Amino acid sequence: MSFILGYSNQNISNMKDKFYAYIQKLQDQICAGLEAVDGTTKFREDLWKRPEGGGGRTRVIENGNVFEKGGVNISAVHGKLPETMQKMFGVGEADFFACGLSLVLHPKNPMVPTVHVNWRYFEMYDESEKVIEQWFGGGQDLTPYYLFEEDAKHFHQTCKTACDKHNTEFYPKYKKQCDSYFWNAHRNEARGIGGLFFDYCKANEQMSMENWYNFVTEVGNSFLEAYVPIVERRKNLEYTPEQRTWQEIRRGRYVEFNLVHDKGTLFGLKTNGRIESILMSLPPHVQWVYDHHPEAGSEEKKLLKILEKPVDWV
Repeated sequence: MSFILGYSNQNISNMKDKFYAYIQKLQDQICAGLEAVDGTTKFREDLWKRPEGGGGRTRVIENGNVFEKGGVNISAVHGKLPETMQKMFGVGEADFFACGLSLVLHPKNPMVPTVHVNWRYFEMYDESEKVIEQWFGGGQDLTPYYLFEEDAKHFHQTCKTACDKHNTEFYPKYKKQCDSYFWNAHRNEARGIGGLFFDYCKANEQMSMENWYNFVTEVGNSFLEAYVPIVERRKNLEYTPEQRTWQEIRRGRYVEFNLVHDKGTLFGLKTNGRIESILMSLPPHVQWVYDHHPEAGSEEKKLLKILEKPVDWV
């Protein structure tokens, strides 16, 4: 995958190389951990190149014992900043580099929640290839179909523990940003029960880029601890066809968010990213039922009530 990193000018930081090496290793660790949980199938690997510069390593798991579909993708792309992104950042012509790991897992059993994570790094350069902007972003969030408060508390406590090692203000700040970001405004409901979301994490008086790297990698390293125990607790629970239907209806809300609001999806589409990798986040089976409302007092209705406003889980 060395073809992805195409810059040699010494003015360009080595943070991109360091973080890219990290996400390659993290992808290996996460895939191995998830294969162990599933027990029956392996990730399929697909290497791809971007014509304008860079490429990625997509890994997809399908039709497993636990995971109906999922992807753990890394990419590192570079080149001229597209006009759409120039307008978004309020800059003129510039070169950029971006790398990250993106993960989405759609379990077969509706008692197991869908999970999404993303950790990314971005640089922008002037005419002499000097770094003029650099930042980290990312987060992780949980989307259950049936609410188990024990699972919600575990996921959020793991997030908080990782944050607290660097700054005790991070967890409440980034939880709030997550609750705000993963909000289906057109439905007036949360996509799930949240987690962490942070973006444009730049060097400042309190945090150097090295500090931010340490924080983001701390969160990345905590993922398997946050998610795998939940999967293990729920993957063998029995479920009915009606509960499976509810899962597919809720997956529809997930699709709506990704295609309407998600910044990562939009960034990939606007920078000529690989469509198959970008849309691997979409579930294989999904429903849109006209004017669907669960019965009062049901577990399905309980979930919708929780999604009306943020909850403090820890």
